[in-house]
Amino acid sequence: MNKYLQYDPWSIIEEGFQENKQLASESIFSIGNGQIGQRANFEEFYSGETQLGSYIGGIYFPENIANLNKKIGYSSNSEKIINAPNWSVINVRLNDEKLDLATWDVKNFRRVLNMREGILERTFEATSFKGHRIQVNVKRFLSMAETEVGAISFTIKSLNFEGRISFQPLIDGEIINQNTIYNETFWNILQTKTEQDVSFLWAQTRKKDFHFCAALSYVLYKNNELLNINPTKIEKEKVAGFSVGTDVKIGETVCLNKYIAITSSLKHSREELTEYACNLSLASQKKGWNQLFGEHTAVWHKIWSEMDIMIDSDLAAQQAIRYNIFQLIQTYNGNDEKQNINPGVFSGEKLNGLTRWDTEAVCIPFYLGNLNQNTARNLLTFRFKHLSKAIQNAAILGFENGAALFPAATFNGKESINEWEKSFGEIHRNGLIAYSIFDYIRYTGDENYLVECGLQELIAIARFWKQRVNFSEEKNQFVICGVAGPNNYECNVNNNWFTNHIAVWTLKFTIECIEKVKKLDNEKFEALMHEINFSDDETFAWKNIAENMYFPVNNNNGTILQQDGFLDKFKIKASEIPESQLPVSMHWTRDRILRSSLIKQPDVLLGMFLFEDNFDKETISRNYDYYEPFTVHESAISYGIHSLIASRIGKEQNAMELFLKSCRYDLDDLSCDVAEGLHVTGMAASWMAVVHGFGGMQIKNDQLYFTPRIPVEWNAFSFTIHFRLNVLNFHFEKEKAIVQNVKGSDIFVNINNKPFNILSGNLLEIKL
Repeated sequence: MNKYLQYDPWSIIEEGFQENKQLASESIFSIGNGQIGQRANFEEFYSGETQLGSYIGGIYFPENIANLNKKIGYSSNSEKIINAPNWSVINVRLNDEKLDLATWDVKNFRRVLNMREGILERTFEATSFKGHRIQVNVKRFLSMAETEVGAISFTIKSLNFEGRISFQPLIDGEIINQNTIYNETFWNILQTKTEQDVSFLWAQTRKKDFHFCAALSYVLYKNNELLNINPTKIEKEKVAGFSVGTDVKIGETVCLNKYIAITSSLKHSREELTEYACNLSLASQKKGWNQLFGEHTAVWHKIWSEMDIMIDSDLAAQQAIRYNIFQLIQTYNGNDEKQNINPGVFSGEKLNGLTRWDTEAVCIPFYLGNLNQNTARNLLTFRFKHLSKAIQNAAILGFENGAALFPAATFNGKESINEWEKSFGEIHRNGLIAYSIFDYIRYTGDENYLVECGLQELIAIARFWKQRVNFSEEKNQFVICGVAGPNNYECNVNNNWFTNHIAVWTLKFTIECIEKVKKLDNEKFEALMHEINFSDDETFAWKNIAENMYFPVNNNNGTILQQDGFLDKFKIKASEIPESQLPVSMHWTRDRILRSSLIKQPDVLLGMFLFEDNFDKETISRNYDYYEPFTVHESAISYGIHSLIASRIGKEQNAMELFLKSCRYDLDDLSCDVAEGLHVTGMAASWMAVVHGFGGMQIKNDQLYFTPRIPVEWNAFSFTIHFRLNVLNFHFEKEKAIVQNVKGSDIFVNINNKPFNILSGNLLEIKL
């Protein structure tokens, strides 16, 4: 745990310069706009410990993996998000002294991430070796309105210095990735060019042939008056930009505004890339800081008006939940079906930026609840577009007849990880992709997705499960051997309950969807059946498996058994582990963890949340009481899911304690690795803990149901939900609920199992 940030409802605040926290702050104060993002590296030169990070969503690199044994099915490449040329550089000199916070004396340092307006600001006073003192204010944002534009304002006031202050606004191609196997370089710099008013750097990835261009222009002010000074042009092999400066006296102020355009071949042809980037940078300069910033903040104000969560009387929770929403929207806003969610946000190289099963488990519910249904549909379409590669992936592993196994981690549908327990063991991801189709349709009512895409995916997944099971003559039932369930502190286990359960559920759901699509569009159904060579005989086999699947049970206490061998493990509870050995992932060997009863994140309990209607409250409580004490919560989603379940079974205090850890997982660095990047899935899980846990939101019979449970520590809380073309605001207090139908037609909403008709545009107050 690493608490050093101030509490504030709308801002993340760091008071005082702490070099030992710099890497953590670079992650926590990162900014993005859904297309591009950047760690909170200093703009000026910094000789201290830092990890540069500038990223473009959708650009990645397939790094070679040493695979000497050439094992069948293992990936030969490890794809990863890569550090793009650094577009934020502004080096500063006072005469011949280069500003460097690692070596200069720094006072009154303050860093603020303003979430309401989406801007990062830094202020400080610095004294050089020669005793020159300056006061500095730096602001930057990545525009939510112009998603290929960023702007930086760097202002210096002389406190005792007389002489020349010089700025070097640059684009720097001399960058590396922190996490690389052979110190492999990822970019070829094709061209750097600096003209009188604009400079650009054009680069190409050494593999995949992605092209990138960043262009910059600037304006320089002295005492708020525009200066027209001929700059020195900088045009090196891997660096482009300007050097410009002016003489100042004590008390005078100089300010450089830098306007950056960041473009790529993902959106533009290579032939037009440099010209487009230069024109966009110059157009941004012409607009000026105030207009660009006004357009940017207008987008954020609209976002907050539609998805803010308000918590009355709990500042720590209020700050954290807004931070999590802020980062979720910064990393993905649903505008591009070619992209998916970066699990590390735009804050570092954590998990290489690869899409994983957590997207379907916890992120899709957030986007369903907060944005229009096209956002979640794009996430589903991302998977559908990779169906052919999922079928190829399964074929490599020996599966036939169009069976599909979606990758454990991917950018483009190809498996990008060669760890056994993830690539081959964590097959529950197939079931979660099927579940996301179910979740999307019940939430939006968009059954046409089944006709267009969903049914084809479901049949391919069902074909996989049919071939992945074995029939055990000893048990006289079907079993699934050699897996790693959601608790990946276990691997190569037999009959992980969650895996078996979601396999059976998928088979049943697919059969239901076949009948539904027949009725919705029989012509398209028949065409699809012909295309994939499907026959009704397949469903007979699926029904047989679903009706005869083996599920392990703990006969000692009547709980569900997480997997066949769980009772054989060395039993130790999380509370029995010395704090000096936490997190165990950093202090215990992998072998020791695997032999213990420790659970990383919800496994049985995740299934009980997803399929809650299949279990009564007593069964859920019994399994929660058994498994939670073994859980060390060393995954980002763990606290949020446990809080949600605890809230629903009446463990209010436990739910609140777990929620605070969930929502502040990154801000308080509970995983001790925030320096490497943030955890987007934990952020989504904390949102679920509020809406689905304390709000008790469920969807039944195409209607919204709420059973609010207000924590003792809170006076009230509120949130907004998008549901089937309606936008609804819910405000819960101890004795009443206020529901407003902000947008859409009349709608029925159930509060504590009582239906209420909320008229379009109306507000209804309900006694609890």
